[in-house]
Amino acid sequence: MHISSSEFVISNTDYKRCPEGRLHEFAFIGRSNVGKSSLINMLLQHPDLAKTSSKPGKTLLINHFIVNKQWYIVDLPGYGYARASKEQRRKLRGIIEGYILFRPQLTNLFVLIDCRHEPQQIDVEFMRWLGESGIPFSIVFTKADKLSQSRLASNIENYKNELLKEWEALPPMFITSSEKAQGRDELLNYIEDIMRQVDEEEK
Repeated sequence: MHISSSEFVISNTDYKRCPEGRLHEFAFIGRSNVGKSSLINMLLQHPDLAKTSSKPGKTLLINHFIVNKQWYIVDLPGYGYARASKEQRRKLRGIIEGYILFRPQLTNLFVLIDCRHEPQQIDVEFMRWLGESGIPFSIVFTKADKLSQSRLASNIENYKNELLKEWEALPPMFITSSEKAQGRDELLNYIEDIMRQVDEEEK
């Protein structure tokens, strides 16, 4: 897929105030500081579009970016920010769950995982909830450039084995590096394929 244009549209805390219409939405979510904004900027080749920060918990809104005037990338708040207050965590959970469960335009959710770490319970539980809720999702491993090829392969294999304890089949998985633009073509082609498939099924 060729990206000819991308621009920020709107930020919200309520899915009911997100853009109207029926354009496909591909949302990105992950634990705080997983590299979500950097990945979005890499995909769209727009370095400053999604605001990046070294401070975890920066994204506290549902951010819509329109791509090629035809579909949206949605930057969702991160989860699992330990320093957030109990009230802030409650609000973030409401924002995230409201969008994921009740936004009909959501076509696929990309769950970002930092490939440098062992499987985290919070990620496994979140994906379990997605499965139980019938939400289509894919896994995107980030920061692949930070590991050797052998360590990367080992960590991802560990993750697959952990998930297979509960899942009969694994969701699609992608390996990415925002710094190296690794995985860009694979993700964009996947998005394009999903849109084509869904549109054909709706005809």
